[in-house]
Amino acid sequence: MRVPPKYTQMAAITLLGGATLLTLAVLVFIIAFVLEKGLPGVTWTFLSAEPQDMGRAGGIFPIIVGTLLLPLLALVIALPLGVGSAVYLCEYTRETRLTRVIRFGTDCLAGIPSIIFGLFGLVFFVGILHLGWSLLSGGLTLAIMILPTIIRTSEEALRAVPYAYREVSCSMGATRWETVRRVVLPNALPGIVTGVMLGLGRCISETAAVIFTAGTVAAMPTSAFDSVRTMAVHFYLLAREGISNEKAYGTAAVLILAVLLVNLAAYWMMHAFIRRRAR
Repeated sequence: MRVPPKYTQMAAITLLGGATLLTLAVLVFIIAFVLEKGLPGVTWTFLSAEPQDMGRAGGIFPIIVGTLLLPLLALVIALPLGVGSAVYLCEYTRETRLTRVIRFGTDCLAGIPSIIFGLFGLVFFVGILHLGWSLLSGGLTLAIMILPTIIRTSEEALRAVPYAYREVSCSMGATRWETVRRVVLPNALPGIVTGVMLGLGRCISETAAVIFTAGTVAAMPTSAFDSVRTMAVHFYLLAREGISNEKAYGTAAVLILAVLLVNLAAYWMMHAFIRRRAR
């Protein structure tokens, strides 16, 4: 018996809509649970003071600074390398066995567990290069970890730009680099920003790779060679050791709010850029 198309269409819409609502419900539940537990403990003293007694008292100000500096350093290193690699693969090479090998290697790197990157950073940056458990070691390790994500998302964003844009630019006398810089990259910027935000979110929430390379010192860093502690690591240590559930939930609440604010700001800038170019 053949089922009428309208019923299969209704069933597909119902299943997909239910899956979407279930995903949103889980996300909202997690955020609401953490905020309910953590927001009562988030005060100005908690945000501006240094931790005391291993985190049982005081605040998380140096930890907030470490959470900001470490991803920023990773992005400063990974962003030009990732976007540059994507531009080279899309605009300056043809599809060959070498480019397929590069893409396959990039996909493999994206699937490696973060603890493996942490062990690599511990051996290479901390040990062989003698950088120690420091902001620099952690930033370099996180840069390598998010580099595949930035490369692949940037490459897909560049490929989504219509080829006719390139032809028109070249027909008007522009060089290939001028075409890339003035035509391709501006139109691919929303997709590139998406990749950057994915990488930034992974950096902020990372624990294993940071512990092995940046360390766990909960003090204000004064140089790139000082050890730092991020909010994700701080929450992990407080919760695992049973030091203070109140401080752990407060740290988690601040971390979730920070991630939400960063994502909202990025999407606002991205859509503002799209609207401005559409005028």
